[in-house]
Amino acid sequence: MAEPIVLVEDLVYEYPTKRALHSVSCQIEHGSITALVGPNGAGKTTFLRCLAALDNPFSGQITINGLKTQNHPRDVHRQIGYLSDLFGIYDELTVQRCLYHAAAIHQIPAAQIPDHVAKSAERLGLETRLQETAGTLSRGLRQRLAIAQTIIHDPVLLLLDEPASGLDPEARQSLSELMLSLRDDGMTLLVSSHILAELEDYSSHMLIIDNGHIIEHSMLHTSTSGAQDYDTSPEAVPLRICLACPDERLHQVLSAIPGIEAVEGDFQEVTVLFQGEVGQRHEIIRHLVESCVPVIAFQEQKASLQEAYLQKLKVSRRTVAAHPGGQG
Repeated sequence: MAEPIVLVEDLVYEYPTKRALHSVSCQIEHGSITALVGPNGAGKTTFLRCLAALDNPFSGQITINGLKTQNHPRDVHRQIGYLSDLFGIYDELTVQRCLYHAAAIHQIPAAQIPDHVAKSAERLGLETRLQETAGTLSRGLRQRLAIAQTIIHDPVLLLLDEPASGLDPEARQSLSELMLSLRDDGMTLLVSSHILAELEDYSSHMLIIDNGHIIEHSMLHTSTSGAQDYDTSPEAVPLRICLACPDERLHQVLSAIPGIEAVEGDFQEVTVLFQGEVGQRHEIIRHLVESCVPVIAFQEQKASLQEAYLQKLKVSRRTVAAHPGGQG
């Protein structure tokens, strides 16, 4: 089994008056796109800065592609690309000169810089903008230039902090397509954002941080339809049932079926919680049909990334409230 590209072990980070990360441990696999989510002040940016070998933790260790960040920070910098939420661009330079400057900072040999600039510009769709001044670019194009600078040295790991902040819907869609393209080029991405609908378009994993603790780190499965499935419960699956016309017997019929734990809705459209194997779901349809209930739709109700996130956050905080000393 391949080693993870990121391995975090018992990471603790402290500011003078506050502990920002509490014994955080996780690993990130090669070729994944991980959505890093959590409320303001949860520790997301601190976590990213530690991964980027910009901040030294109080204790614990981080391994990036086989390198310890505390022991080999410069070597780690060559392996990663990091874009903070407040990035800088030299407005008076052309796009090409900005990329040349970024390449020089990463100590790319002078003879290789033109090829790196051309490749990075093409990846970000900036090849026709090379002679434009950075200060004249739109917000979305400036974001692309910032990312182009960040990947000029072909990093294996890309860390992005709020990359979609301030972008319009079209630019966000373009950014989502870019993320998938970079993943297909062999990069692993960790993306922090408050725009969960945007993360939903391209993320393969979700990592939730709250109050300096990782409360969830899971894979986001993809269904046969291409939609992502964010499981809201490991025990009961929500199923949506629609009828051609209202039937007052609907709730009574459903409640008598083994495995159905709850029924919510009216006499024409309901959501039920079903606990059982996938193959047992046909028994629900068979029972409804035999009872002459006019079913026209029956499908699993997929939870969005935002719904899954809010539910995990709620469960975690309820647990902390019940056991206030448990996360110390």
